[in-house]
Amino acid sequence: MSVIPNNSARLRDEERARLIWLLTTDKAITSTLLNKLTLAEQYDVGTLAEDMAEVGALVAHLPPPDLADALEALPADARHAVWQLIDHTKRGEVLLEASENVWDDLIEGMSDKALLDALKTLDIDEQIYLVQRLPRNLTGRLVASLPAGERARVHQVMHYPKTSVGANMEFAVITVRPDVALATVQRFLRRLDKMPENTDKLFVTGRDNVLLGELPLQTILLNTGSVKVSEVMESDPVIFSPEDDAENAARTFERDNLLSAAVVDTTGTLMGRLTIDEIVNVVYQETDNDMRLMGGLSAEEDVFAPVGKAVRTRWAWLAINLCTAFIASRVIDGFEHTISQLVALASLMPIVAGIGGNTGNQTITMIVRALALQKIHPGNFRFLIFREMGVALINGLVWGGIMGGITWWLYGDMALGGVMTLAMVLNLLVAALMGVLIPMIMVRLGRDPAVGSSVMITALTDTGGFFIFLGLATLFLL
Repeated sequence: MSVIPNNSARLRDEERARLIWLLTTDKAITSTLLNKLTLAEQYDVGTLAEDMAEVGALVAHLPPPDLADALEALPADARHAVWQLIDHTKRGEVLLEASENVWDDLIEGMSDKALLDALKTLDIDEQIYLVQRLPRNLTGRLVASLPAGERARVHQVMHYPKTSVGANMEFAVITVRPDVALATVQRFLRRLDKMPENTDKLFVTGRDNVLLGELPLQTILLNTGSVKVSEVMESDPVIFSPEDDAENAARTFERDNLLSAAVVDTTGTLMGRLTIDEIVNVVYQETDNDMRLMGGLSAEEDVFAPVGKAVRTRWAWLAINLCTAFIASRVIDGFEHTISQLVALASLMPIVAGIGGNTGNQTITMIVRALALQKIHPGNFRFLIFREMGVALINGLVWGGIMGGITWWLYGDMALGGVMTLAMVLNLLVAALMGVLIPMIMVRLGRDPAVGSSVMITALTDTGGFFIFLGLATLFLL
């Protein structure tokens, strides 16, 4: 029989799933931990003591990343119950791994002292990452508790926007001089207590801390100790400015297969480094935000947020959607006479609108993705429009023809089948055109192309589909 190692990914997944299951199926555990045990639960505790012990053991054994994942999968009460069980020395790391939504939920119930104590267990780079998300009154207290050098770094990072390289860089770097031998570098590394995570290279600087090059660890290992750093260093490394956009930096990391890269100021002075950890966070957050925004959701909404908060974050796009739906209903009302003469139109309208919406969403998803990857430029804009229109025309003729034939067969009216085919072709062309234009117009206006794009394309294809179909029916069938 095979034995699963204590720290195997499979065992961690099982323990995390077990913790979530216990807290979501046995409400008495959460109630007990929060001192909210109801009278009914007191008479039906069952194996509560055993379950409580198991929950405590799981929380103690799981590492911070798994605890953060578990917190994100739990409702608010269960989330706070688990948080009470997490050791104070692990709380800072759990906050670091959790999403901002969970982070906001947890710190609401913490005292200022408890929060500051949790953050003090972290490295300066980790503290800087979290301090940008603290309430303003706590930011000052945390910064004041830091040594002078670290305090200056915090102020420096807080100067940059959250989406910039400067806000995501780390200060933990290892530097060497170009005139020393590799044997000296090796002795220096062996004397270090630990190396910063994701260290794949050392940075070569002059005495004024100006970046001269980088020295991969592989180079140190594969060359003799008598070789000078200046002889084997890479003198033209990939570098970033703190003002650079972090999302653009992520594309450079992916293209050049980087694990870390130097961040320098306008004079070439080494300020810090950007690592793959920060890049993964940037990509994840941007992808998550785009998915939410395309559906008209707030980027801050938590799946377990209270009903009132969820309502406040969704009402704006729902109001817009209601307005567009009202406009579509007015379009239908304008053709009331046509529908009353040919009742079959009422059952066929949703088909025209539905396939248009699907086509529009396909197009807009592809365009938003291409914009995010910077694949769209003024030179290929016209090509994209004609390409999508061509795809829509072929799909419209094929599927419109099929649906037109089915309509003819169902209702015995060839003209109605022809109207169905033509309406589907025209609505797919409108959907394709709008699917390209909407995100491009949003970019031109300086807005995120993903914001509400799905809501807008659906509104346009519904209204346009009804108008085209009923207009053609009025023109050719009555």
